[in-house]
Amino acid sequence: MTRLSWGYGPRAPGWAMVGALLALCALLLPAAPASRADAPLDLDAPGHITDTVGALGHRRGQVEAALETLHATQHVQLYVTYVHDFSGRAAQAWADATADRNGFGPHDVLLAIATHGGQYAVSADKDSGFRPDQLKRVAATAVEPALKEHDWAGAAVGAADGYRAVLRGQPVRTPALRPGSKDPGSDGLLPGERSVWLPIAVGAALVLTGLHLCSRRSRRTRLARLRRAALREGGLCPDGAPADLAAAVTVAVATGTEPGLARMAQPLTPLPELDAEAAHTLVATDDAVHTSAEELLFATAQLGRTATRPFAEAVAYARAELAAAFRLRHELDRTPPTDEDARRHRLDEICSRCTSANRRLDAESAAFDRLRDLRNQAAAVLDLAETAARSLVLRLDAADAALTALARCRTAPTALTPVAPHPEQARDRLAFADTALAEARTALLVHDTDHAALSLRAAEAALHQARTLTTAVIRHTHELTAAPGRLRDALTEAAACPQAAAAVEEARRAMAKEPSCDPREVLRLLDGAAALPGGPARALLAARAQVAAARDHLATHRGAVGVRARTRLAEAQRLLPLPGAAARAEALARQARALAEDDVLVYDASYEPATTQRARALAGALRGGIVLLSLHPPTFGGPATRGRLGAP
Repeated sequence: MTRLSWGYGPRAPGWAMVGALLALCALLLPAAPASRADAPLDLDAPGHITDTVGALGHRRGQVEAALETLHATQHVQLYVTYVHDFSGRAAQAWADATADRNGFGPHDVLLAIATHGGQYAVSADKDSGFRPDQLKRVAATAVEPALKEHDWAGAAVGAADGYRAVLRGQPVRTPALRPGSKDPGSDGLLPGERSVWLPIAVGAALVLTGLHLCSRRSRRTRLARLRRAALREGGLCPDGAPADLAAAVTVAVATGTEPGLARMAQPLTPLPELDAEAAHTLVATDDAVHTSAEELLFATAQLGRTATRPFAEAVAYARAELAAAFRLRHELDRTPPTDEDARRHRLDEICSRCTSANRRLDAESAAFDRLRDLRNQAAAVLDLAETAARSLVLRLDAADAALTALARCRTAPTALTPVAPHPEQARDRLAFADTALAEARTALLVHDTDHAALSLRAAEAALHQARTLTTAVIRHTHELTAAPGRLRDALTEAAACPQAAAAVEEARRAMAKEPSCDPREVLRLLDGAAALPGGPARALLAARAQVAAARDHLATHRGAVGVRARTRLAEAQRLLPLPGAAARAEALARQARALAEDDVLVYDASYEPATTQRARALAGALRGGIVLLSLHPPTFGGPATRGRLGAP
């Protein structure tokens, strides 16, 4: 968000002259040599530039524009400070101390420049999303060449553009250099000695005092007139009732504020719009993290863990930021704050967390492409994918057979419902993968490596989802097969507990009433009614099964699933390992699954039913997020780069 400063109110002309004469006195009075050293300081609050030596001159606007562009596109707050020297400290120590003094967060970066000697340092938090090599690359390519030519503005512009480039996976470029003053602030604007200018300065101070006393008399009248004009332009009725308070405030700020600050005084995003933006950002980030993690698996199988370790670290970082964002969203959904500012703050933090996760993934996308080299390694990747597809067919047949056998054993239909569609959906994913693999092989025959890479990436994603659906079926059948044994153990435990007699009787009535009942439901009823020794362990198993089932369903239908289901699943995953939280985690996982199924129904209702297998396969690929709406597959990276594989 734009940082607003309300410390700049209407300024009377007398005060403007006072300020100008004070500035003249400051220039006329040379500072004592000891005062030239600059200790870590408080940075300029209204903006991102603190220039204590006048290094920027008329190029300040150019630097401000570069900093604003970086913040608008990458949500990085770059602060630049120019001082005479670092007061005998090491440059890095001075920069870090200044950042700490000003309470910098993980998304704030400080570029500190000492113009006397051209020293500089960059202070960035370890969780900023920048790698040390990226900071060094920007410094060497964009900052140091400008400082060697005493282009103080160029150093800041180069840093801002360089950070934006590395976060977008683009090369860093040296800015166009414009040599400037070798040591601004030390050249002196007027010659002379302190003994000459001191009497002049004292006389100027007396004049200032007189001006101040005169201006106080008319100040109140001028401010009142200004306020009346602003309110009149803002739509206030003659009786004082506001016709449009927002317009009145905007006009008042614009009238009484300098032009540059007036542009900053924009209305805040309405809360409903900010809420929708946070929800959209969460979904997009969740998709990006899922896609990056999936392709990382293929890269690790192809190249090994050592080669892919930096990208695994990036995915882990993004997952942690995303989990924190989902946690905030869950708190908002569960107990919405009544205070509008508190809600806005949480929504802003959700967006900030997601932005941080996406920046980290986007920053690694170009390096990931170079490592995988999918275009040049297409033949080897194709062989691996075809082998995986063949083995997956056999595994899917076994899963389908196990599900059919359970249906014949008088298993309750409701017990099979969660995975009943999975075999067909897995076959649709396999059909899509087979088509993509055939296209990749044809493309390789004519040496069209770009087309081959697109087809291979889509095939990999489809195979991954087919495997996920198949594994979900196998896990579910194992759970149902083991449930009767766990139920017998629970009944045995309950028989030894006199206080559980009523629960045992109720469980037996349920089993006698419905021979094809789901044993897991009876087990849940029994454990819920009696505190049995094995109850906590069985509750944890049930919670794990529900969370896994919800996770698989959301992952394979994420192209249609919204933020509510994802938020509840994220909270269920967070609670699962916590002691005593199994029941809550299971309940949230069930809610997530139900919400996701509703989202899929709404999504499917907006499309014509597919009548051919090829159409069903494509519909499944879109529903599963295997391909984007452009029909190109997403790849490793955040929202800014994940669609690059199909970009021209």
